[in-house]
This record gives sequence, C-alpha cells and structure tokens, in this order.
Amino acid sequence: MPRVDDALQFIISCLRSSPMSARNYGYDVYIPNVCRTYVREVEHITDQTSAERRAHELIGGVFYDAAWELCRRGILRPSVRGRNEQSTDDGSAGNGYSITTLGRSWLDENQGVLFIPTEPSRVAELIGRFRGDFGDGFFQRAQEAVRCYSAGAYLACCVMCGAAMESVLLHLAIQKNGDEVAVMRTYRTSMGRSRVETIILQGVPDHLARTFRSSTDLLKYWRDDASHGAASVITEFEAYEAISRLLRFVLFAVGHLPEFTGSPRRA
Repeated sequence: MPRVDDALQFIISCLRSSPMSARNYGYDVYIPNVCRTYVREVEHITDQTSAERRAHELIGGVFYDAAWELCRRGILRPSVRGRNEQSTDDGSAGNGYSITTLGRSWLDENQGVLFIPTEPSRVAELIGRFRGDFGDGFFQRAQEAVRCYSAGAYLACCVMCGAAMESVLLHLAIQKNGDEVAVMRTYRTSMGRSRVETIILQGVPDHLARTFRSSTDLLKYWRDDASHGAASVITEFEAYEAISRLLRFVLFAVGHLPEFTGSPRRA
C-alpha cells in the first residue's frame, strides 16, 4: 500500500507533468482520477476491471491525507477552479480540489526541487536510525527541521539543521572527553562551537578532519545567517540542501565514531 508521502509525491508529479490526468468536472485534482492514474502508472495494472477495482480501494486514506497536506501548505483548496465550474456532491465530499494562486507559483518555481518526506512516521524512520548514536537532542531538532521545511519556514529549517548538527558535535565531544559538564562549559564560551570541534578532532587523521569540517561549514553558515536579525536570502533550495547535508554528515559521523570518540569500533 502507498503511504502518505508516496501519495503526496504522486499528486505533485501529476500536477507538474500531466495535470489533465488529475482533473475532472471543475476540479484540478479529482482524487478518483489521481488513483486511477496511480494504479496505471505506478502499480502497472492494465486490466481495466482490475484497475478500476484497485483505484476504488485507494480512494480516501493516504490520498485524502496527501490532498489535505497540500491544502495545509496553501497549494490546493477544497473547491472547484472558479465560480461557474461544475461541482459535484462527490467532489464536495472530499474528492475535489483546485490549485490556489500560491500553488501555481509554487509548482512553476520549484520544478527541480527534490522531495523530502513529510509524513511523521517516514521522517522518524529516516532520522530515528541515528537516535541511538546522537541522542534525543539531535532527534528532536532534526525532526523539527523537516517539519519547518514542510511548512515552508525555510529560515527556521536551516536554524534547526544547524542546531541538530551542534547536538551531534556535543554528543561526540562528550563521548570523547568523558566529562559532560566540562564540554558544555566549553561550548558556552566565546568560539565554543569551534572549541568543541577541536576536542572531537584531536588525534583524528587529517583527511577525516578535513571532511568533517567541510561537512559542517555550510550548516554552520546557514544556522548563523538564519538566526541573525538581518534579512536573509535563504530559500527552499538552501533549506533542502541543509537537510541533505545534515543527513550526509550524520552518516559520515556514524561511519567514523571510533575515530571521533576514541571508542572501540562496534562489532
């Protein structure tokens, strides 16, 4: 069965690449048509009777949730396109949606933007893999970053990505130093973040130290830029890149925990 993120991504894809496949009556998005297209293009069911039966099974559930998520973002609204367009009882009961003015701009401006999961369970799966390595502080901030991205709060997304990265730094430094109080005291001083990095990278081979710094530099820049009072140019692209870099950084850190913490490699 598809999940909410699968349905969300598919509706967006339909609106961008084949908008007529999603339409019916006076609606830009008619959920039964979306489900028929999904069955044909994703599940590859070609027999007409079987395809119609399967599409009927999919109507509602995750596709309703996905449509509501797009309404929540301001991309869709539950109505016909215009005043004189044809409405139906079925469409008004949850199957019919139209693209908002904001939604049309968003679809035009974000053609090349990759999809980031927004379903809480999917995000938890992705980020939760690292919860045991980097703690609840990292997990909370990383989840908040994705929620901010989903809500279009790109400045906040970059701030939370930077905060999640700093949670990783603190966790590594505490593991290596063994004295949480001392590490936190260092972190709260002037240039504290840099000093915490020095603790982590002490004795680490140069090539790993260089990769470590390059993996965190842009996250630190975006966190600092976003959290200052001046107007920022951070957009959806930078927010997506911030989440991507955060995930690449934690994968890199997990792969080199013995070097960064001084702990034995896990069996």
